[in-house]
Amino acid sequence: MTQPPHDEPTAASTEELREQVEQTREELGETVEAIAAKTDVRARAHEKAAEAKEQAAAKAGELKEQVALKAGELKAKGADLAHQAQDRLPDPVKEKAAQAAEQSRAKAAQAGQLWQEKAPEPVRHKTAQGAQLARDNRNLLLAAAGVAVVLWLACRHRKG
Repeated sequence: MTQPPHDEPTAASTEELREQVEQTREELGETVEAIAAKTDVRARAHEKAAEAKEQAAAKAGELKEQVALKAGELKAKGADLAHQAQDRLPDPVKEKAAQAAEQSRAKAAQAGQLWQEKAPEPVRHKTAQGAQLARDNRNLLLAAAGVAVVLWLACRHRKG
């Protein structure tokens, strides 16, 4: 038998010796589990993948919020710029633009009426579905357009 280390007391009785053996077994079991966990590459890869997935989901959520905020800011800024431009236009130009807009609406109505008369029913039905889908997802479409504008501006800024 080997001698116990000098810093550990020897067992005074059989019961103490059994307790020491049991404690050593537990420590050895914990050590083996820790080594097994470190060598289990598949489990570690799954853990890393799960962590990466959680981080990506969190980042996507943050980016979604940022895009929504930026889209709102861009929408407000666009409306403000449109109002500023409209305020600077002379009255004759405003009147001419209003007349052109009215004529355009009238021509669009005529074209829509012609479309209703001439287009086959399946085509009209699919077109109506597409238009309804666009109306139902207007916020998503606006957010996507906002993202596209932000990306375009970012790319343009990097080149400049």
